[in-house]
Amino acid sequence: MVSSAHLLAFALTSLVIIAVPGPSVMFAVSRALVLGRRGALITVLGNTSGVYVQVVAVAFGLGALLARSATAFTVVKLAGAAYLVYLGVQAVRHRRALSVAPGTAAPVVSTRRAFREGFVVGLTNPKAMVFFAAALPQFITPGGAGPATQMLLLGAVFAGIAVVSDGSWALGVGAARDWLVRSPRRLAQIGGFGGLAMIGIGAQLAVSGRHD
Repeated sequence: MVSSAHLLAFALTSLVIIAVPGPSVMFAVSRALVLGRRGALITVLGNTSGVYVQVVAVAFGLGALLARSATAFTVVKLAGAAYLVYLGVQAVRHRRALSVAPGTAAPVVSTRRAFREGFVVGLTNPKAMVFFAAALPQFITPGGAGPATQMLLLGAVFAGIAVVSDGSWALGVGAARDWLVRSPRRLAQIGGFGGLAMIGIGAQLAVSGRHD
């Protein structure tokens, strides 16, 4: 298995990367503004699950393609950016629906839908794939279990930290949102802001390049 030293080093590296507010944090925050705590938490779980699929891909060699190919990186990047913009536009378009029922804490969104939306965003995050492809092999313990098994374990550590960190953001912003929903008009504005935030995240992802 992975040595305790390598496991601790990877956990600390993951904590630093996850704790610094980035696209995943901003996505969790924007979903908390639009959907409230429950929807945001389910979205976080979906997002982390999508990211873990990337870990599986890296563990079995598929991640090397994305790490090496600028074309593959760009295709996945633009697909993820387009989906984020789509979610943001939908949130802005339907923001007035939030003000129809005073006292309603959050719109009703099915668990499956919230999870699916988060999953797609996590799965189409090319920078996460590149990070895993570059970082995971460095923490493999020679002579331990197979490299794929060790990568899957390290990925599970990353996912656990991500759920706690992004979930904390979702809970905090969701709680603030619940306090602000006393005004239907203000709630519509909050929903619109959350949508604009997602559009901004998608746009930033679309124009960002590789750092290699």
